[in-house]
Amino acid sequence: MEQPVMIRFRRVSSLARIPTRGSVKAAGYDLYAALDQPVIIEPHKTVKIDTGLQFEIPDGYFAAIYARSGIAAKEGLRPANCTGVCDSDYRGNYIVALHNDSDTARTVEPGERIAQMVVIPYLSVCFEESSELSGTERGEGGFGSTGRK
Repeated sequence: MEQPVMIRFRRVSSLARIPTRGSVKAAGYDLYAALDQPVIIEPHKTVKIDTGLQFEIPDGYFAAIYARSGIAAKEGLRPANCTGVCDSDYRGNYIVALHNDSDTARTVEPGERIAQMVVIPYLSVCFEESSELSGTERGEGGFGSTGRK
């Protein structure tokens, strides 16, 4: 088994909880609401929920913030930007802008799991402008071009 990547963090709120996984092989680490009282999110509105944590993500990685399937499917709550990207040079609080997609007001409780964080390696790239690109069988076929026959 590989050695885990060490992620340093700082707790900036006494209400903050260290991220946890639902199982040993889970890719995502649950992020918790660092709240001292419940917060209501009205239908089709967005509220920023602080985790009370700051992270030091290693160079060559980023933290992707995704919805938790439970509150997304059951409560209609998801990150407003669908997937957040926290770069390795960001040192501020991890805040999740939760959006309520439902027609009913939803309540986020103190200490509730609000999103999940997956730490992912990335490639640094350079862009080179060209007057033409190499050909492929697909070519410029876009939306639906590889679907039904």
